[in-house]
Amino acid sequence: MEPSARRPLKVRDTVLAQRIAQRLSRTSLTPNRISLLSVVFALCTAWCFWLVQADPARTLWLLAAALFIQLRLLCNLFDGMVAVEGGKHTPAGELYNDMPDRVADVLILVAAGYACPLPWGVELGWGAAVLAVMTAYVRTLSASIGAPVDFRGPMAKQQRMAALTLACLCGTVEGFLSGTPLYSLTLALGVIVSGSVLTLVRRTLAAWHFLEER
Repeated sequence: MEPSARRPLKVRDTVLAQRIAQRLSRTSLTPNRISLLSVVFALCTAWCFWLVQADPARTLWLLAAALFIQLRLLCNLFDGMVAVEGGKHTPAGELYNDMPDRVADVLILVAAGYACPLPWGVELGWGAAVLAVMTAYVRTLSASIGAPVDFRGPMAKQQRMAALTLACLCGTVEGFLSGTPLYSLTLALGVIVSGSVLTLVRRTLAAWHFLEER
């Protein structure tokens, strides 16, 4: 994998991340299994949101959801590091690197929509999920035509998950104070949808400019 084809992450260069990746590389754990593990954490996140949807008073499940979202992101970090820095990449690694991400995005964002208290929260969740897949599709399509791999935001994967994690933390506080903890999720999904539309437009225009200039 070329360096330009990897999502730029400052945390990848930290000493702690490098040490963890080295230890994982010495185990029997493969990058592909780490990628699949991210879907397991996404399922756990969705289950937490479902529990909150069934009983909005269960605000502590939002804290668990925030934790599982971050564990999913850690899998996304270390699968690439183990594959590249650890030298354990496989011919099918690109499939494992990308497809579980799309499944995880849909599971998390749709479940968050169902946990929203407003009638149109479900539509927000599905809209955010569709747009997340679309932004990834445009990135992949751009790379297939020879354009530089485009990870620009404002709502790339890390930003989407950061917004949702913050919403989970705020929703927990909101629940303790008012008994209705989920308006934070609704706001976060609205931000994700609007930001993803802008991301989609920016990436599409970048691909168009590349083709026109070539």
